[in-house]
Amino acid sequence: MTIMSRVLYDGKRLRLRAPERSDIPRFVAWLNDTEVTAGLMLSLPMSLADEEEWFENMLKRPAAEHPLVIEIQQGQDWIPIGNCGFNEIDWRCRSAEVGIFIGDKQFWNQGYGTEAMRLLLRYGFNTLNLNRICLQVYHNNLRAVRAYEKAGFVHEGRKRQGMFKNGNYIDILLMSVLRSEWSEDA
Repeated sequence: MTIMSRVLYDGKRLRLRAPERSDIPRFVAWLNDTEVTAGLMLSLPMSLADEEEWFENMLKRPAAEHPLVIEIQQGQDWIPIGNCGFNEIDWRCRSAEVGIFIGDKQFWNQGYGTEAMRLLLRYGFNTLNLNRICLQVYHNNLRAVRAYEKAGFVHEGRKRQGMFKNGNYIDILLMSVLRSEWSEDA
């Protein structure tokens, strides 16, 4: 099903668009899949009511902090496969944290995360005029770390045992990319 929503950026194989209420059930399904959330900083199950409340609160935040739905084209339709976006935007320092996940597991390991991150960086540097974009990732999420490196992120630190999840402490890697380091061709 194609959702008519404003498209922010088109890539080679995907596009980023604004989320719609009709996306909520899909988000809930993704966020209740333990394989999907293994790499996310979420611990508790998500109800439809929780996600509807999140959506209402999201609409009250500045537009630059609204998440974006990652879609790929299949035939004539655009299919949502994940989402991404900025949070913790500091307009004085021109910096923000970014988050991303591919929720539809059939599209894992196909480079969609890297391409979506590249589009998000283009949006952050060229439209939002950010100077620094950072993220946090679990040290054992090697697929995500590789995708971030391919998109131009560099390692800048580690929070040792920064997260407790599923009975284990996990190190959190801190990565960032500066406008001066970034290339649209990365």
